[in-house]
Amino acid sequence: MLVIDFMHECELGTWKALFTHLIRLLYAFPRGSQLVAKLNTRYTEFCYFANNTSKMKRLATHDFEDILQCAILVFKGLFPPDHNAAVQSLLYRFAQWHALAKLRVHSESTMTFLEDTFKKLSRKLRKSAQCSKTNAISLESSGPRVKMFNLSTYKFHAMVDYVRTIRLFGTTDSFTTQMVIWLGGACP
Repeated sequence: MLVIDFMHECELGTWKALFTHLIRLLYAFPRGSQLVAKLNTRYTEFCYFANNTSKMKRLATHDFEDILQCAILVFKGLFPPDHNAAVQSLLYRFAQWHALAKLRVHSESTMTFLEDTFKKLSRKLRKSAQCSKTNAISLESSGPRVKMFNLSTYKFHAMVDYVRTIRLFGTTDSFTTQMVIWLGGACP
């Protein structure tokens, strides 16, 4: 059995995919460019990020973790009222799952809570993928085009294995690839 890779599967995988999709949805709304500019302004005011957080250029893994931790506050009110509550709830569940998965000490109650949180998060992710079959715009060099939120990737499917892996191998900080990066780069 392969252990989970929290840094690549979650922070650079599922969270980055969700963040990218939310930005694409903002662009799809009327005055989308203004909404994304407001998002960037909020990230610079509240969280001290670069001027253009939505472009996700030159960001390290810990930056994506910080973006997630500020996301509820930053995204608040950017979506129309009928979508805002759903987006806020989705961001809350994702941040909650992320925090639980990164705990350095687990008990049976935290493992049960992590499992329950994952079930709630996965329902919200599926609902978001179904509801967002509206026009999410991808701004690429070839021009705008419609993009869908894709849950059919290994990284989303691997999320279900976190509880079992933590029970077998211990907390995620005991087998993460972040240790190698903190030590100064690639393996010798």
